[in-house]
Amino acid sequence: MNEEFTYKMENISKTYARKTVLQVENLNIKKGEIFCLVGPSGAGKSTLLKLMNFIETTDTGHIRFLGKTYGPSQVPPLNLKREVTTVFQRSALMTTSVWNNVIYPLKIRGKKIDENEMKRIEKILDDLGLLKLKSRRADKLSGGEAQRVALARAIVFRPTVLLLDEPTANLDPANIHIIETIISKYVQEVDSSIVMITHNIFQARRMADRIALLHKGKVIEINSKNEFFENPHEDVTKDFLSGRIIF
Repeated sequence: MNEEFTYKMENISKTYARKTVLQVENLNIKKGEIFCLVGPSGAGKSTLLKLMNFIETTDTGHIRFLGKTYGPSQVPPLNLKREVTTVFQRSALMTTSVWNNVIYPLKIRGKKIDENEMKRIEKILDDLGLLKLKSRRADKLSGGEAQRVALARAIVFRPTVLLLDEPTANLDPANIHIIETIISKYVQEVDSSIVMITHNIFQARRMADRIALLHKGKVIEINSKNEFFENPHEDVTKDFLSGRIIF
């Protein structure tokens, strides 16, 4: 891909039951960055991820993805949609082994798992502290273990875009550290785009290259991590960072 941006979104909106929950004039996601979305509950963050994963389509506006533009009710072909994957706060795992869960994205894409590929997958599992659990049933794991399996399954096929919807919510610090480390390592190795929703502003400060604040379905402010925290431009951002509740 020659373009600097993986996504370029312009005048996109989404309405449910006559209520507009998302209305974004311009939002671009760069190749090779970790982009954090912060904001109060109901701000439209998860809706935006659904549009970026093409689970849903825009009501207005256009999304340019990997050099192709898609308008309302338009979605990329399956091969391009499969360049995007999402890890949710509570990811659904299949009632089979950890290994079978992790290799599933490779199987549905027709990827051959030879000896070298097996070593690469085992390295991912080892990095995530899962190698000794590869024969265990995934649905019998603890919450932190299950979330690490979900992340392994998401990165194993080297997606161009990794979308993360509160991937460490309710996890202990040890699991949070493991997951954050692998996310940072992955974006460097694969040069993908990572978009991460988090309610933890400390996590955003640790992880992000750039940060956007969403409020009432609109992007209030986008800036580099340092500028966002040290020199916020908008009053709503200042209120959010100070801990005052915003509606």
